[in-house]
Amino acid sequence: MRLRRSIPFRRGERGLTLVELIVTCSILTILAMAAFPLVRFQVKRQRERELHYDLWMMRDAIDKYKDAADRGAFQTKVESQNYPPDLDTLVNGVDVQGKKLKFLRKIPIDPMTNNTDWGMRSMQDDPDSDSYGGQSVFDVYSKSQGTGLDGTKYSTW
Repeated sequence: MRLRRSIPFRRGERGLTLVELIVTCSILTILAMAAFPLVRFQVKRQRERELHYDLWMMRDAIDKYKDAADRGAFQTKVESQNYPPDLDTLVNGVDVQGKKLKFLRKIPIDPMTNNTDWGMRSMQDDPDSDSYGGQSVFDVYSKSQGTGLDGTKYSTW
């Protein structure tokens, strides 16, 4: 059996010094700290896109409900002005000639508040009101008190 002799390190092949390691770690830390705000910005932008889409989807369902009621597909309460009484009606649907007519698959989760509790306005409410009269659902908005990247409050979208 032959024993191998360890080969001694040559000058200049010893690896990294402690100073080089510290400098490398410092540079990597600075780069990571610079990237962190960009990641948070992208996450916020994505949540805002989801909020825009969810609001559009619910408002579209409200409009389709009103159009169907205006055409006389089903009866509504007189004081509702043919708007849905609540968001659950859009999901559960209404009976039209023995069939269920649904306008929304489910009530979406507000990406800013992480729940399905949306603010609602009826025709009788002021356009910027945050109290719901309860007669019918004319509009929906986020109950988040946060501010978007464009500087406007989410509740005004």
